[in-house]
Amino acid sequence: MKKIILILSTVFALGLYSCSDSFLVVESKSSILESDYYKSADRLYSGLVAAYDPLQWFDYFYQYNSLNMISDIMADDIYCGGSNEGDQPILVKTHYYTATPTDVPNMIWTTAYSGINRSNIVIAKAPDIEMDESLKALYVAEAKVLKAYYYNLLWKFWGNIPYYDENLSFPYICDQMQADQVYQSVITIMEEALAANVLPLKAKVGEEGRITRAMAYMLYTEMVLYQNDESRFGKALQYMKEIIDSKQYSLVSDFKGIWEESGEWGPESIWEINYISEGGVRDWGNPIATGGSVYPVLIGIPGYVGNAFCDGWGFSPVAESVYTMYDQEDIRRDGGILNFSKHASETGASYTARWQNTGYFLLKYIGRKNGNHGYTADPNLNYGNNQRVYRYAETLLNAAELIVRGAGSGDAQSYLNQIRTRAKVAPVSATLDNILEERHLEFMGEGKRYWDLVRSGKAQSVLTADKHLYRTVSWTPQKKYWPIPQSEIDKSAGTLTQNPY
Repeated sequence: MKKIILILSTVFALGLYSCSDSFLVVESKSSILESDYYKSADRLYSGLVAAYDPLQWFDYFYQYNSLNMISDIMADDIYCGGSNEGDQPILVKTHYYTATPTDVPNMIWTTAYSGINRSNIVIAKAPDIEMDESLKALYVAEAKVLKAYYYNLLWKFWGNIPYYDENLSFPYICDQMQADQVYQSVITIMEEALAANVLPLKAKVGEEGRITRAMAYMLYTEMVLYQNDESRFGKALQYMKEIIDSKQYSLVSDFKGIWEESGEWGPESIWEINYISEGGVRDWGNPIATGGSVYPVLIGIPGYVGNAFCDGWGFSPVAESVYTMYDQEDIRRDGGILNFSKHASETGASYTARWQNTGYFLLKYIGRKNGNHGYTADPNLNYGNNQRVYRYAETLLNAAELIVRGAGSGDAQSYLNQIRTRAKVAPVSATLDNILEERHLEFMGEGKRYWDLVRSGKAQSVLTADKHLYRTVSWTPQKKYWPIPQSEIDKSAGTLTQNPY
């Protein structure tokens, strides 16, 4: 058998930092045979750390692949932007629905499969390690949910993918699974992880960023709703009610404050992917090193002169129609979108317009002044903005939607009203269309709009060729799954069938 060398170094240090900035940092720099490595609880834990590590890579791994941005530029709220149409061709083609096997965000594929590989190692090695059984069960459950998270991304973006539960040996080829089969396999992983009943509902202080039962419930429900799997609606509603009834999470009154560094891991946060600027060592030559994020600069205000924000590159400008869709009283409008004209009149700030400029920027994530404080490598790659993946607001809206769709009993109107009351706007009836529109208002710029349009059957009527979106191609059901990267087709020895696009 080929011997595999495990290099355990600070590359495996996971950016799951809380106030103590100390969780899951691995310091060993030795080279050890994998067959000899997993012999203790500490070693299994380090393998679990490695399985978390790729979560940070999505924003930049030799491509700009922020999951929020990639998802949003396929919808109707946000343009591509940048210096010009040739700045980032892969992003532009994704935005235009003209992706090709050689121009597709293939590093999402690479990153997700790296996470799956690392998760599989933890799951496979755990049974043979003598250690506390409850701790072992916890590590395995975390690894299973991580594995499901990575597969969920591949399933949503590509649909028909290579699927394996155990890591492959040479020549590293397995059968391609159809999208519906992938869903059934991944949701089963989630059910196994939850059935173990070892995940805490909420992370301990100092361990924020680890997988929790609430996070797993949110991932499970996201998948069930995206698949429109009515057979599991009841279970998903049960999970949402458990989070709500626990009283461990709540809406915060200051919507704008959610997106500040001080708002990370607040009462509303169920799961975030952590980035930290202090000591951040991410660099263009080592983008998977531990540290901060490039996303705040990527979507930042180009040529910014002022005291509030950093100078950025102008990607992901927000459409003016999105700003105007909010009621004037809705605190989510100016809490999530920067109207630069208003900002300039209040502060005297200025900027330099770039391609697809609208004058509106995604306030939720644009880089704040000194948002990369304490970096030690490249300043642009080390902003400390966490990615907010699941918020309690989504729990309430999930529950409302599931009730309206017949999953069980409950007060959908109350759940919807809580969201609108926080936003300072009047109640609306808890209909399915109103709940989906509330998701649009609540999660603008958080990478959810596109998937909601697809799963609700609205994508084809909404995502049409539009001069304001610079698109000449309309979305069709054939656009649901990206082309598989050509490099993967070439290596598959004929086992992969290309997605039509």
